[in-house]
Amino acid sequence: MLETILWLIGKSLLVIVVLMSAAAGELLMMRKVLGYFQMRLGPNRVGPWGVLQPLADVVKMIFKEDIVPRDADKVIYRLAPIISFFCSLAAFVVIPWGPSDATYSLFMADPGAGILIYLAIVSLSVYGITLGGWASQSKYALLGAMRGTAQLISYELALGMSLLGVILMAGSPRLTAIVEAQQNLYNIIPQFLGFLVFALAVMAEANWPPFDLPESEQELVAGYHTEYAGMRFGLYFLSELIAVINASCLITLLYLGGWNRISFLEFIPPTLAFLLKVCFVIFVFFWIRATLPRVRYDKLMNLGWKVLLPVAALNLVGTAVYVALSAPRV
Repeated sequence: MLETILWLIGKSLLVIVVLMSAAAGELLMMRKVLGYFQMRLGPNRVGPWGVLQPLADVVKMIFKEDIVPRDADKVIYRLAPIISFFCSLAAFVVIPWGPSDATYSLFMADPGAGILIYLAIVSLSVYGITLGGWASQSKYALLGAMRGTAQLISYELALGMSLLGVILMAGSPRLTAIVEAQQNLYNIIPQFLGFLVFALAVMAEANWPPFDLPESEQELVAGYHTEYAGMRFGLYFLSELIAVINASCLITLLYLGGWNRISFLEFIPPTLAFLLKVCFVIFVFFWIRATLPRVRYDKLMNLGWKVLLPVAALNLVGTAVYVALSAPRV
């Protein structure tokens, strides 16, 4: 019993270290990629090739003054960024990094309803945004929080419905089972409509450009975290970076075959193949950020309710018909 508890604690610390390191690397690469797209250098002063810039940012945030607005609800104001950060970390717990054998069982858990647990944890993150904007007692922060709440509700319906097609194809909501079902054909081909819906919805849930309306600086200064400074702002920032990592991992597991490799790349270890796919998806996230302008808020709502939701429903019906017709006759 004690050994099991110690092993779980060790894996928890490993997950935290991996995510923090990955978020720092993601931040550096995002700045470099955006610099390349915008024909500028990006970070190049702190350390060789600017690799120590994320560390310098962390040091700056730690030593910045933690200002609490006079009229703010002090307890909720301090708690809100912790909720967002905790939900981002907790969502990664159910994401497998490789096959669940003795060699590649470093991930925390592989529950039977892993994908549903992930959605439940991610949906809780909106409380960090809502409470942070409300407790700040700022009209700009409150407007950003209301936008974030409406955005999550609007896109979570389409996101959940798009996942039902993948679950029907695999016959299980377990993430490892979904990956095993893609050994011969990745889901991105038969579930292409569902993939498009899921990719757009997960970007909107992560407040990733062009769907970063809850923090649009031209209208709301910085949205729900306008009144935050120092490491409390840093927790919100880290939550967004980790949310992109989680979303990239989920896209890889659900639609890109996870750690499955095509025949001539069988020599690549499964976990390395999974990480390479995740890095590619994160690069596409950066590409989208550098290319597309922020959408107007009414267009954002129309896209979620009038386009993505009907397309997800159509994909679900088509998948259900296909699975029913292809099922073996008894």
